Amino acid sequence: MPKDRAPTRIQQKNRATILDAALDVFSTNGFRGSTVDQIAATAGLSKPNLLYYFPSKEAMHNALLERLLDTWLDPLRDLNPNGNPLDELLTYVHRKLDLSRDHPRESRLFANEIIQGAPRIYNVLSVDLKALVDVKANLIQSWMDAGKIARVHPHHLIFSIWSLTQHYADFDVQIRAVLGTEDPFDGAPDFIDTLYRRLLAPT
Repeated sequence: MPKDRAPTRIQQKNRATILDAALDVFSTNGFRGSTVDQIAATAGLSKPNLLYYFPSKEAMHNALLERLLDTWLDPLRDLNPNGNPLDELLTYVHRKLDLSRDHPRESRLFANEIIQGAPRIYNVLSVDLKALVDVKANLIQSWMDAGKIARVHPHHLIFSIWSLTQHYADFDVQIRAVLGTEDPFDGAPDFIDTLYRRLLAPT
């Protein structure tokens, strides 16, 4: 889409419609299994009209990943060094679980990218994400050294929060098949809260 002037309201709406359709297609089929034709059909637009806004499926995928990473990392960025450590970490856990409940397609989009070797975002993961996680791991370590929470490996604590909370989005079909009519998010918050509260309670 030309960038020499501000997009009109219709252009903004069409762009949002395309990205929403692309999110549906990519989160279902992965990057390799998705096509521009599928995305155009899902968006209810012609292929030439879609390509006016995004010249390729790579451009759509990159736009989604860029938006996703900002949303996904905000809860980690918000860990407050001056807050109560256990409260800060439990808030982080619950915010991550909320993201899985409210944005399951985004979680599966990210999971598909990682499974494929992160060809489009590896540099972001190895530079920007690593830097952020290292800073927060050092913060968690300082809380442990001060005796405010129990000692665990700070990086693996963060990894476990990612895997446990995002599982509810990435493996939603499996979880719902096992639980039947029970909504997994009815019981998950209390269980996860109890798990990490017991793990991190200072001794």
